[in-house]
Amino acid sequence: MIKMTLKQIAEVVGGTFNRDAEFNEVCIDSRLCKPGCIYIAIKGENFDGHDFTASAFANGASAAIVHHDVDADGPLLRVEDTHKALMQLAHWYRTTFDIPVVGLTGSVGKTTTKEMTWFVLNEKYKTLKTEGNLNNNIGLPRTLLRLEADTQAAVIEMGMSSRGEISELSLIAEPTIAIISNIGVSHMENLGSRENILKAKLEILDGLRENCPIMLNGDDPYLAGAVIENHPVFYYGIDDKTCDYRAVNIEQVDDKTEFDIAYDGKIQHAVIPTIGRHNVYNALAAFGTGMKLGVTPEEAVRGLAKYTPSGMRQRMKTVGGIKFVEDCYNASPDSQRAALRMLSEMKADRKIAVLGDMLELGAISEESHRNAGLLAAKAKVDVLMTYGERSLASAEKARECGVPEVYGFTDKKELADKLFEILKPGDAVLFKASRGMALEDVINDLYGRMENKEN
Repeated sequence: MIKMTLKQIAEVVGGTFNRDAEFNEVCIDSRLCKPGCIYIAIKGENFDGHDFTASAFANGASAAIVHHDVDADGPLLRVEDTHKALMQLAHWYRTTFDIPVVGLTGSVGKTTTKEMTWFVLNEKYKTLKTEGNLNNNIGLPRTLLRLEADTQAAVIEMGMSSRGEISELSLIAEPTIAIISNIGVSHMENLGSRENILKAKLEILDGLRENCPIMLNGDDPYLAGAVIENHPVFYYGIDDKTCDYRAVNIEQVDDKTEFDIAYDGKIQHAVIPTIGRHNVYNALAAFGTGMKLGVTPEEAVRGLAKYTPSGMRQRMKTVGGIKFVEDCYNASPDSQRAALRMLSEMKADRKIAVLGDMLELGAISEESHRNAGLLAAKAKVDVLMTYGERSLASAEKARECGVPEVYGFTDKKELADKLFEILKPGDAVLFKASRGMALEDVINDLYGRMENKEN
């Protein structure tokens, strides 16, 4: 962040301050405060950041923004609402930068698309990106406030759970190009239908600057049929031959995917260090975005080749001759379908799927979990193991559909015991579940046992 003063901030967000101070970093966690940062006291559901203002100063904070009295001595700016002030400050700060800003959303693949787009743009520009899952109305402002004087581009992820949230984020970020990856059934519990999910995702247009482009997945029937006004639309895809950026000649080679990108009557070969058709879509979105922002085709594919999965998303690891795919960050019917398809395309003696509960599906939960069992059968998995009460329905359906070996568990240790018992070199194992199921506990337990066995 460029160095600012409390007086400058007061002019942007309003309020009154007791004395001026300089800072070049924003912090909302008092424990992470240090000299040169301004602490913003956010009131959450289970805590009030105001209670930690004194601690923030003790840790070195140069100033603090509050909306009620605090027992702390230091430069203070008093505003009506600190959360609102954070968003106002971030929006104003973003408008001081005349740089390309990519805003992206979608039901599945947001983070992977964000990472790939960052790798593409970073080949030409010094690019800021959303870190981790900071994609809400607190995380996004914090990301924008990390813009530096020499930042040349930014890739901003936008998440949501209900209507109005993407609109708020888009208006803060004011993207100059937008991406919508797909319209799935995530958040069905809150929004009720895919048509409503489409409307919520299209709110990204609310802040998209006038006449700026939007990139849409042309193979997604909801996005392909969406009416977009006042913005040029570019489509990417695999099946629809009319897409502006289309992947052809797709081939999986070990843990990589090779394909050609057809665009503007040209062909560009690309290699991404991950597998799965869904990742080809993410790469196409990143490539097309790069093209619109002045990145050369050669720079774009060079960036894609550098992509590495983040967190617990599709992380591949080989232990004891067994290929593991760790995909435990989140799960929805759409991402689970993509993951099972990826497993089906892997070269292995046996294909084993470990599927945990998908959360927040509301009325479609039972149907979605049963369908997971059907998808496992269609993917020709040799062994299906499920974890969680909801996923017992997946196991039941898989048995009905003829999956050779099916096990249903509600205890992690029992699941790890069985996995350890049956695994052998040449197997490929997929772990997929919602974040709340913490399926990585099973993975870590299993790795520990395998390491002890080798020793």
